Amino acid sequence: MTAHKRKPGGGRRRKRSARRVRGRLTGGLVALAVFAAVGGAVMAWLPSDARRSPTATVPSGIPVTASPMPSGTPAVPRAGEQPGPDRSSAAAGASTTPLPESGPGAFVTASGEGEKVGRGTPLRYRVEVEKGLTISPADVAEQVEWTLADPRGWTADGHSAFQRVSSGPTDFRVRLATPGTVDAICAGGGLDTGGKVNCSVHDDVMVNLRRWVLATEFYTEDVVGYRSLIINHEVGHFLGHGHVTCPGEGRLAPAMMQQIKGLHGCVPNVWPYDRDGRLITGPTAP
Repeated sequence: MTAHKRKPGGGRRRKRSARRVRGRLTGGLVALAVFAAVGGAVMAWLPSDARRSPTATVPSGIPVTASPMPSGTPAVPRAGEQPGPDRSSAAAGASTTPLPESGPGAFVTASGEGEKVGRGTPLRYRVEVEKGLTISPADVAEQVEWTLADPRGWTADGHSAFQRVSSGPTDFRVRLATPGTVDAICAGGGLDTGGKVNCSVHDDVMVNLRRWVLATEFYTEDVVGYRSLIINHEVGHFLGHGHVTCPGEGRLAPAMMQQIKGLHGCVPNVWPYDRDGRLITGPTAP
């Protein structure tokens, strides 16, 4: 999920305050990010990836999931979720495209401004996508917005609020990038992501393209849900939350748990809080 090996001088995290509010959910899937011109194969960085093709299905005009759900399978949210974007999509006429390992390290910012979620002064953030990727920054921004607006998100803590902007001062940035670019930026804050995972460093919430597209073995049929988990986990680090582990067999996996390393008896879950406003957490983990 996030970088787990810390070097000296790790990234700083901040806390802000605002009151809990219910956020709105908006629909829309996020399309697959691929380079306009890419050749060669992509490394399989995780054991779970090694059992899967390093290419992702790219239906023409259809947002991507790593493994399309079987025909007729209802888009049922996992435990602790409520429906967001439609998680089922047809894959007829699909082709495959290798995922890029690296990019130029420059970014395109999603235009416009989102609604404020939370009361009081919100944390202002930008959403950016690495240049050369065909993914729409607007689509990424949409998922980030509805994730942070969900009442089971960080606004439920009673002292966090958010607003997406495209200009002016910001508190942090959510940046979707190739593994190589993620590695370089995270290393600047002392984190070793190894081409595999995401990180939160300084003012950057870095999202690894491979995780955004392929998720993990526990979310192959809910890649969109896993994207929300990435956002909640890394923004949680920015807010000052550390790693925790599974609280018990059959219970919801905390958003701050490194679910990429295994569920350890917990049930997949992407949200920091439950529907009753209770924090989903567990014992402190390294």
